[in-house]
Amino acid sequence: MGDSTATATDLDVKLEQHRVELTGYCYRMLGFSFEAEDAVQDTMVRAWRSHGKFEGRSSLRSWLYRIATNVCLDMLTAGSKRARPMDLTDSAPLARAALSTRPDNAWLEPMPDARVLPTVEDPAEAAVAKESVRLAFMAALQQLPAKQRAVLILREVLAWKASEVAELLDTSVASVNSALQRARATLAERDRAGADATVSDPLDEEQQKLLERYVAAFEGYDMTALTALLHEDAVMTMPPFDLWLTGPEDITGFMTTLGAPCAGSHLVPVAVNGLPGFAQYKPDEETGGFSPWAVQVLEISDGRITGFHCFLDTKRWFPLFGLPLSLPLDAEAKADQIQEGE
Repeated sequence: MGDSTATATDLDVKLEQHRVELTGYCYRMLGFSFEAEDAVQDTMVRAWRSHGKFEGRSSLRSWLYRIATNVCLDMLTAGSKRARPMDLTDSAPLARAALSTRPDNAWLEPMPDARVLPTVEDPAEAAVAKESVRLAFMAALQQLPAKQRAVLILREVLAWKASEVAELLDTSVASVNSALQRARATLAERDRAGADATVSDPLDEEQQKLLERYVAAFEGYDMTALTALLHEDAVMTMPPFDLWLTGPEDITGFMTTLGAPCAGSHLVPVAVNGLPGFAQYKPDEETGGFSPWAVQVLEISDGRITGFHCFLDTKRWFPLFGLPLSLPLDAEAKADQIQEGE
């Protein structure tokens, strides 16, 4: 019995070594944070149950990816596509801004970097991994048929050989190459429709200073200072609302009208989707402290903020990021404590 227990423990350890990268893979496939973690757990359970049948003709990692791919393809048979507000509606001018919600399963969801980006020594490999979970790229992936999505991720992001992908998908190398070509063409069309954010990894000095100015402007609710930081074509989104706004005038106009209760907020830095982000806590009149309001994800290009994305379902997102669901009045001290504990 001792040997079997040791063997089971060894298997647990070996499987767990792959959890983060498999979560990243499933997240790219599904676009949904919690479904990705469910898919990985299902993968682990299937691997555990059928490990006795694993013949070792491929590596354990390849075998796990095969299981995870099948799990994701099964979950995607309904054909649902995760999206951002700009993928679903036209931009609304501030004068016609209306806060209409859509179901949770409509939205591309945020994900903490730590849950999907394994630690790697190669800076170039780390940069590719971060780029591949950014919101714009994730939204583009959602436009691909499921098998094309898998081929593109395995070939372009994870750098698998065509022969390895063909074996995993039980298809031919020619079929894999054809799927990759079609997937690249679809992504190229989307790239022409709008440039992605350009964020250094790690952030360069200019980008760090931009974020510091952003925090000062947002926490001070200084719309003049914020306007100076926003690109003229900057976009603001607020899932689960399908409203999205374009340009500094409409964005700051919204913040001083419908968004006015956010004045006096505190921001706590978070690493999200390979981009800089913040957990936003706004004043809570009932407690005298601060309550969670949004996970903010910022896109940056050419020294300006081009995307300002606020995910508002805080009861789901804050626990996922390991964030408390309240801050005391002395929020700055508490925010420092949170960051030190990371």
